[in-house]
Amino acid sequence: MIIEKAAKQLEALGNATRLQVYRTLVRAGDGGLPVGRLQEKLGIPASTLSHHLQRLIVTGLVTQERQATTLICRANYPAMTSLVGFLVDECCADAGCAPHEVETAG
Repeated sequence: MIIEKAAKQLEALGNATRLQVYRTLVRAGDGGLPVGRLQEKLGIPASTLSHHLQRLIVTGLVTQERQATTLICRANYPAMTSLVGFLVDECCADAGCAPHEVETAG
């Protein structure tokens, strides 16, 4: 991933409302959510939601599809995976240590 693209995506997610919008869409799964339902879930004005969605769309984190008169918003999972991978791929690369193991309860 190009560092400038990662920076723009992280900047977009650096706003609390956009992060909330994005997390809601991530939770919605592949089917996404109609804009009206997303607005209901978040309780924010339509113009505010539109502004924040546009920023997430421009950075490639969210896609929008028109189905008749309804706009469906979806998290772009490949973009999310790429961004998360960019952040963790080189974890401890210069430290020469093994990655931390995840402990399981039990």
